[in-house]
Amino acid sequence: MTSKRYAIVGTGSRSGMFVNAICATYRDVSELVAFCDLSQTRMDWYNAQLQSQYGLAPRPTYHATQFDRMIAETSPDVVIVATVDSTHHHYIVRAMELGCDVITEKPMTTDLDKMRAIFDAIERTGRSLRVTFNYRYAPAYSQFRQLVIDGLVGTPLSVDFSWMLDTSHGADYFRRWHREKENSGGLLVHKATHHFDLVNWWIDSYPRQVMAMGDLLFYGRKNAEARGEYYPYERYTGVPEAANDPFALFLDQKEAFRGLYLAAEAETGYLRDRNVFGEPITIEDTMSVSVRYRNGVILSYCLIAYSPWEGLRVAITGTKGRIEMDIVENINHLLGDGQAESTGASKTAFKSARMRVHPMFGESYEVDVPVGDGGHGGADPVMLEQLFAPDPPPDPLNRAASHIDGAASVIVGIAANLSMEQGRLICVDDLFPLPAKHATTPLPGGR
Repeated sequence: MTSKRYAIVGTGSRSGMFVNAICATYRDVSELVAFCDLSQTRMDWYNAQLQSQYGLAPRPTYHATQFDRMIAETSPDVVIVATVDSTHHHYIVRAMELGCDVITEKPMTTDLDKMRAIFDAIERTGRSLRVTFNYRYAPAYSQFRQLVIDGLVGTPLSVDFSWMLDTSHGADYFRRWHREKENSGGLLVHKATHHFDLVNWWIDSYPRQVMAMGDLLFYGRKNAEARGEYYPYERYTGVPEAANDPFALFLDQKEAFRGLYLAAEAETGYLRDRNVFGEPITIEDTMSVSVRYRNGVILSYCLIAYSPWEGLRVAITGTKGRIEMDIVENINHLLGDGQAESTGASKTAFKSARMRVHPMFGESYEVDVPVGDGGHGGADPVMLEQLFAPDPPPDPLNRAASHIDGAASVIVGIAANLSMEQGRLICVDDLFPLPAKHATTPLPGGR
């Protein structure tokens, strides 16, 4: 069987998931042909991993300015984009123009002009784009979708969704490039794109109107000083005064951090461990969003980035009842990309998980919450199988996310940012008209 050829642009720690899938799990049908990045140090680190972990020869490396040359010399079938969010569009569009399909990390992009450029490139080239919404593949979230399809709430009418990021995971967005909205679009684009995509998928509809409020209320220098706290240092590594700071991250204490970030600083100028109570920070840490969907459903969404615990609470109420899911994630420490890694034999074990069904006229009952092995609640291995296996299993829940799904999720965050800036209700179609929704699995009530 002929191997499919992949090139990876962006070699931060998130790329490790794709490297392992191509070079280990699916190495019989996949070939990694090149790395592309701003940092030669990071690419060299990954090439060292290819040799030590997978017994493979180093792959060619190309500076970000040599992207076209990489495509010409290595002929990838697919380019995997894992760069800073605000640059996704550049590599997506150029890869398609050079004849490649694309897999991109979420969010697909960060603003309207970049989204239009991606749609235009797809229309001009006929190439395909997959967005890696791994949460769709988590067994618990897939089951929640199945309960809606099975009609346990009847026609969905209302969604309440709160996501809590704890003071380890949430704080990490304020150490990194994400803290500047020009890079990430803020957490309502970077992080909440996962959550808005889940809602879009669960209720099988697209957003119509968005209203939002948000602010920086916990992180940042002014908030710390208002509480009588003073953290004068720019970063944590190598700063003795930060030794007892509970928000500190020391890049010299973990091999991956040393190799991917600390060693690359002279080359890139990027500090991976900036003080979360320093400046500048231009994103929010406390956000509330209301969304009206095309099918009439109303979403109430909340995102907090400084919670004492990590997890979610979500409920869908409809004409025949209500389903609820509460999950507390078993956070131990952070990987380089802000992923949560759990303790114990399984990385996916939740600290607690509960799913309940409340019929409109009947006794409430519990539903077992399934979990799987692997990152993001067992989602990553299932998603990677769908992406890289030559003959993946059937996907009756339609979890594969297209560029339209990518746009439908990120447009909520973009509209929410605009709503916060202008203090008004935003009509999605005024920003970026989404195509009509053609549901493969209609929900009860035909909505």
